[in-house]
Amino acid sequence: MAAEISSTGTPVLSEVWNLVNKYYIDRTFPNQDWSQILQTYTSQTFNNDDEQMSAASSMVSTLGDKYSRILDRASYARIQKFDLIGVGAMLMPDQEDPVRKIMVGAPPVAGSAAEKAGLVYGDYIVAVNGVPTRGRTAFDIIDQIGENPEAGSVTMTVLSEKRGEDGLGYSRDLTMARQFEKIKNPVVFKMSERREDGTNVGYIRVSEFNSLVKAKLEDALRTLEGQGANAYILDMRSNPGGAFQSAVEIAGLFMDDKVATSVVDSNGVKSPFRTTTGNVIVDKTDPIAIWMDNRSASATEVFAGALHDQCQAVVMGPTNSFGKGLIQAVYGLQNGGGLVLTVARYVTPNGTDIQGKGIVPDINTKLPMLLNPSDTSKVDFVDISARLKAGVCAPVR
Repeated sequence: MAAEISSTGTPVLSEVWNLVNKYYIDRTFPNQDWSQILQTYTSQTFNNDDEQMSAASSMVSTLGDKYSRILDRASYARIQKFDLIGVGAMLMPDQEDPVRKIMVGAPPVAGSAAEKAGLVYGDYIVAVNGVPTRGRTAFDIIDQIGENPEAGSVTMTVLSEKRGEDGLGYSRDLTMARQFEKIKNPVVFKMSERREDGTNVGYIRVSEFNSLVKAKLEDALRTLEGQGANAYILDMRSNPGGAFQSAVEIAGLFMDDKVATSVVDSNGVKSPFRTTTGNVIVDKTDPIAIWMDNRSASATEVFAGALHDQCQAVVMGPTNSFGKGLIQAVYGLQNGGGLVLTVARYVTPNGTDIQGKGIVPDINTKLPMLLNPSDTSKVDFVDISARLKAGVCAPVR
């Protein structure tokens, strides 16, 4: 990895190059001299910011990674439907002090509540809703905010270094409105059957893992539980995924303090992500089938792999799932654009790397047509219960 490059003269190119240099998963870039790549592109003459953005896009394409790409301002704003906080700001640990400091890791989205409140890249978040952030991760903070999904605002205590009149830092509380109203509800549900043997089947379709998925799925599960559901179909066909953290969070509605997945970074360091404690809604004895197809990808596979490997659900479908085992981070750029970059890969709790292979269904079968998706009549829950009791996986802790 080369040293960080100054942005003088080519701010966009240098900013993108530095992010790739620091975080990209393949440290060979791949099999090319990344410093030479920067020299090649910065040696050109650019008349405006748009020309630099185009060159940055070309530079990122040399990685040969179909998931890493440059976002223009409009595209970066649209991708904020996966913002789990809802104020248009990305929180991340300070690289120089990751244990103690959480910072605003990118310029807030243009027109967002964070930008309007005056939050800027580099500000430190000292507390959220009065709870100190010291010693906590960005995911911990997202979980904290998610405990009250209907809250219309969030208050952050912000420390801005070297921005006071005396050149010293100053802190203040910023209350920002959470804005999710333009995001589509990704969950549809119904009680699909009440069988003579006492099996009451709750059907839930999840179309994507956006910022609303946890709250909406929780509502669906509580409603169905109240109606007597004791078996579930989770229909995730053609679900392209979305926010990785959402997959870990909703797995906590089905299992308590279990490894949902492990993330392997560019240095080969493996970090387990566990589900929360005390948020389980569905009884662990209730049989669950997850419907998937070859378009079920990314966070969908994280979630399915979590429940499958912990023997909480079987996977049903006609094919393997898509097989996207790589994780992307989204970085805001100073000019309002963004960079999507592959920074890690994940493995299921049992250590399965699904990249390019997908999740193999436990029950290889045709599923109902999407024109009538909630037909659960042919699902054998007695068989599913037997499979889960016998262990469809090698149990992990």
